[in-house]
Amino acid sequence: MKIKDIVKPFVPKSLIRARRAYLMTEPIAERTCNICGFHGWFGLNGRPPRIDARCPQCGSLERHRLLMLAMSDGRIDLQIDDERDEVLHFAAEPILEKIFRKRFKHYKTADLYFAADLKLNIEEIDAPDGTFKLIIANHVLEHVDDQKASAEIARVMTDDGYFIAMVPLIEGWDTSYENPDAKSVPDRYLHFGQGDHVRYYGRDFRERMQRNGLKLVSEITAQGQEVIDHSLLRGEKVFLFRKKTD
Repeated sequence: MKIKDIVKPFVPKSLIRARRAYLMTEPIAERTCNICGFHGWFGLNGRPPRIDARCPQCGSLERHRLLMLAMSDGRIDLQIDDERDEVLHFAAEPILEKIFRKRFKHYKTADLYFAADLKLNIEEIDAPDGTFKLIIANHVLEHVDDQKASAEIARVMTDDGYFIAMVPLIEGWDTSYENPDAKSVPDRYLHFGQGDHVRYYGRDFRERMQRNGLKLVSEITAQGQEVIDHSLLRGEKVFLFRKKTD
């Protein structure tokens, strides 16, 4: 008889369950960060924790790596004139802000509550019509009134502008889930997965965004070998919109 078989009856079941839970959070495989070049074991992120989510070197998450893949391999092709075109990034993630400040000459961050170049409310953007050639909002729209926000984004975009968006989305749902009774932080964690979210999107996200002056032109999906290599979320999407001009 092995020692573990002798000891096991005397070990509290709570400790056994805790050990099993810990083992379930171990990384699955070594991954490569396409942003900083790190290759090795990624860390946990989120609640509940996502395995192999965070690059330990640059801090990138799955959505950051997917967006940069799409922008670097031509799936998102932006025609930006660096001498004149302005770029606006809402709730800019530090890892992306660092990259975009180098890439775009007239790049500005925007936030209502945290440090940024501009203090702007995405539901009521204090900027003239047709100001920005590119607007970026990753995991922002689930925090706000997306109908006001999408109308404002369309208004301040140039006629040939772009809007890049990512949101938490369940393709199996016909419609997005909202619950006005979920007001407290614990309730919003329970219903929407985060304490400051107000909805979880279904596949009607596309239609919701196109009610107020935007049109969907492409969507890039995390799939295949790139999911394995860079530890992306299977099925996560980057949406690219343009402005409706007719």
